[in-house]
Amino acid sequence: MSPDTPRPGYEPGAFDLARDAAPGLPVTLVERWRAGGRTAADARRLLGEHATTGYAVVSDSAGLTKMSRSLGLLEVLALIDGPKRLLHAYGTAAGGRAVGVWAADNAQMFHPASTGADVLLSALLRTQDEIARRCRVRIGVGVHHGSFHDLDGGLYGPEADAVEILAENHTEGGEIAVTEAVAERLPAGHSFVLRRKDVPGVPGGPPRAVYRVVDGPRAAAAEAVSGDGTRYPIPYSAAFYEDLLRLERAPEDAGLAATLAERHLRERTVVLAERGEADAGDGDGGSQVAILRELDLSVTMREIGLRLLPPVGAVEIKVAGPLGIYLFDEPAAAARFARDLRAALAEAGMTCRIGVDTGPVLAGPTPGGGWDVAGAPVNLASKMAQDLAAPGLVCLSEAVGAHAGPDGFTLVRHTVSGVDMAFYQG
Repeated sequence: MSPDTPRPGYEPGAFDLARDAAPGLPVTLVERWRAGGRTAADARRLLGEHATTGYAVVSDSAGLTKMSRSLGLLEVLALIDGPKRLLHAYGTAAGGRAVGVWAADNAQMFHPASTGADVLLSALLRTQDEIARRCRVRIGVGVHHGSFHDLDGGLYGPEADAVEILAENHTEGGEIAVTEAVAERLPAGHSFVLRRKDVPGVPGGPPRAVYRVVDGPRAAAAEAVSGDGTRYPIPYSAAFYEDLLRLERAPEDAGLAATLAERHLRERTVVLAERGEADAGDGDGGSQVAILRELDLSVTMREIGLRLLPPVGAVEIKVAGPLGIYLFDEPAAAARFARDLRAALAEAGMTCRIGVDTGPVLAGPTPGGGWDVAGAPVNLASKMAQDLAAPGLVCLSEAVGAHAGPDGFTLVRHTVSGVDMAFYQG
């Protein structure tokens, strides 16, 4: 990804907060859903073409929030690159493939059902060993064997959602947590050491269990399994990634970090909107109906956002699941768009909550087309919208309020993870 000014009408990029979301919306599938009767039978027919069974492996970084308080954005990106490279190397060696674009600190792999559970766990144990030896950031890993819908390279469905929750909310750095569906696929007489882990809301629900993989045989060393050197699906331009590797090799070089920040970071304003979810489907075919309703709402949200974007100085970064992310040159224009988007979504029957923040971000075109964005403004906009705001509210950071004017908004204060936050809400 290289820094640039947003261009009007640019197609959505590869930025992803949800690790199992695809790089783009399956618009053709949604059009077929809209053209039909939108029944459970339609949902089964449409999604049946994309059904798959196998292992979903999801990772989540541990301790990164604390480190990011004392490090710059590029230093954080350099930190999380190593674990992603190792997870991808060992995962592909075990027969897996990357899911989505690995823009955040998380990552996801999919392994076909033919993969031996012992092969997969050996690869993950070696991955964790190498991350502990080589990297400053640790990851927790969640693994589930189940049924998914593979849409445009992303995994969808309740089991896909559940394994992501398992990894993000119920693992620690260095840990591998597997569901009972994985454990029961280990061969008889295996030498893995598993311990029961108390986790609510696991895939399949009670009485299905989750186990921590404490020990077991390891896959071959990284040098022996690196394959053809194919990189994980990076969301950056080749030029930026080479700079990132330079920084990764010299983490103590403050001068290099400052030079690269000057080269790649730009002041921009981020609008992050989260809409409400669709009603869950009931009865036979209910989960399939819910998936297509969600995708239909996402496409509608994208259509509304593109219609409201100003002709210059703004770009849609991504609409993925319930999230829409937009990038603006000017804070005042971003604040106006946030209010207009809220009103238009409400008119279409969707509630939403929106966060807006401004500051240095890494933004630009991605290798596969579209745009990506990363930086503290994305994180703060997400924190305001997703963690702190009630449905129907727009939240402006103090920096945005200073540019856009907080008329009609109230200054509120929150403490999150020991950090004091103040922003305007209305």
